[in-house]
Amino acid sequence: MIEFFAQHLDWLHDPTAWVALVTLVVLEIVLGIDNLIFISILTNKLPEEHRVSARRIGIGAALVMRLLLLATVAYIVQLTQPLFEAFGHPFSWRDLILIGGGLFLVWKATKEIHHSVDPEDGKDNIVGETLQVSFAGAIFQILLLDLVFSIDSIITAVGMTDEIAIMYIAVIAAVTVMLIAVNPLSRFIEKNPTIVMLALGFLLMIGMTLIADGMGFHVPKGYIYAAMGFSALVEGLNMLARRKRKLDKEGGGAH
Repeated sequence: MIEFFAQHLDWLHDPTAWVALVTLVVLEIVLGIDNLIFISILTNKLPEEHRVSARRIGIGAALVMRLLLLATVAYIVQLTQPLFEAFGHPFSWRDLILIGGGLFLVWKATKEIHHSVDPEDGKDNIVGETLQVSFAGAIFQILLLDLVFSIDSIITAVGMTDEIAIMYIAVIAAVTVMLIAVNPLSRFIEKNPTIVMLALGFLLMIGMTLIADGMGFHVPKGYIYAAMGFSALVEGLNMLARRKRKLDKEGGGAH
C-alpha cells in the first residue's frame, strides 16, 4: 500500500508536474464556463424554489461524470479511434458525441432566442414559459450536456498529462469553482436581460464550435474565449452607459 501511494505521489517532487497541474486547473475552469452558462440559463426557467437544487444536481452530476470517465480513461482515449470515414474525414465516437452535443446547443439556443424576441409565439413551446420547463426535463438536458462537456474535458486532460492524480485534482478544482460560481452567475443573468441574449449567442458559438470540431475543423479555444471576452467587455460598457443614463435621468427628474 505504501509503495502504491509512493508511486502515485512521485510527481509532487517534479516542478514540471506542478506547472501541468496549474495549467490544467485553469484550462478545466475555462472549459467549464460553457457548461456553467448552459446550466445558468436553463435553471433560470424553473420555478424559483427548484433552481438552486437543479444547479447543484447538474454540477454534482458533472463532477460524477468526469470522475467516472477518469476511472475509465483507457477507454475514453479509445473514443478518438476512427469508426468510419465520410467526406474524406474519419469519424470517431468523440466526433459523433461533439456533433450531437453541438446540434443540441444550437437548437436550444435558437429556440431560446426566438422566445426572447417573440415571447407570445413561445407559449406553446416546451421551452417557452418558466412553468413549462419541468424539473426532470431540466435535469435531463443538463445531464446530456454534462456528458458532452465531460468527455471533451477528460480528453483535454489526457492530452495535457499522464498523471492520473493531476487529472483528478484539476477536475475536482474546476467543478468546485463551478459550484461556487453558478448561483451568482445565474442571478446576474436573471437580473440583466441583455446578458441572457449575449449568453445565448455564446451557446450558439460554442455549439457551432463543437460541430466544427467533430467534423475535423479544429477552432483554437483561444479564439473562442477571446471573442466571448470581447463581447462581454462591450456589453459591460453598455451596462455602465445605461446605468449612467438612468442616474442622469433620475437626477434631472429630481430637479
